[in-house]
Amino acid sequence: MRLTCPEISESIDGVRPDVGKRGFSETSRIALAFKWAMKTITIMAAMVAMAGVAVAEEGKWETLFNGKDLAGWTPKIRGCEAGDNFQNTFRVKDGILKVDYSDYKVWDNRFGHLFYAKKYSHYRLRVEYRFVGEQLTGGPGWALRNSGIMIHSESPQMMELGQEFPASLEVQLLGGTGQGERTTANLCTPGTHVEYAGKLDTRHCITAKSKTFNGEQWVTVEVEVHGHDLIKHFVNGEEVITYGKPVLGGDAHADTLAKVAGTKRISEGYICLQSESHPVEFRKVEIQVLKP
Repeated sequence: MRLTCPEISESIDGVRPDVGKRGFSETSRIALAFKWAMKTITIMAAMVAMAGVAVAEEGKWETLFNGKDLAGWTPKIRGCEAGDNFQNTFRVKDGILKVDYSDYKVWDNRFGHLFYAKKYSHYRLRVEYRFVGEQLTGGPGWALRNSGIMIHSESPQMMELGQEFPASLEVQLLGGTGQGERTTANLCTPGTHVEYAGKLDTRHCITAKSKTFNGEQWVTVEVEVHGHDLIKHFVNGEEVITYGKPVLGGDAHADTLAKVAGTKRISEGYICLQSESHPVEFRKVEIQVLKP
């Protein structure tokens, strides 16, 4: 059954009107969501086989995208409840996972993310992607040929209805525009901070040392994650950025998540793929679980 996704104008500051009338504070709403999420972990684990979720073995590469459908993945699009794939944004065709806007009229700030069903902490993630076509009308200028892989993310159920980006670490994917250099696999930090070059860095984005990739060529990005301690990004086999010690912070939502969790420290989280108004395709999403 398809869920109903309201117009953006129907929510105020990302909060449904009926929630506000019940008098729930942001802290209590997130706390309730957190408790609900914890209660469903056992149920989700029991449904792994039926849902087609990959169970990755240590040291072995396992595919998270089966090339057939979105089994094991949950969309969360701004203004919509988790699970509502608004306008069929995320779809599979000819073995490719597509972020597609052919059913949209305008962008309307429908930032979206497609979450994999399991949390990971120590792993190596490999993704092949490319940008195609033209940006959707109304998309922001900075989102031209722009997408991302979010790691150590909060769950889709924890996000506010009108929240644009999950608290996470974003492996920012950028395509060249034919005008100058534009690196990919940069780091952006919605609701988070990291240690970079030996000190706490609160910049929203930190530029990687990668090449620029123009046109519709496929690019391979790998992310090596060692829990809270160390994270590295690679592009076509070359290391482009290293950082570590991620923590929650930078906005009220992140502060509330930290209060609910009892710590700002981030050691694990969900993986998700981003929708930011420019069509992008993924043909491989693989994971290798590492020893802690």
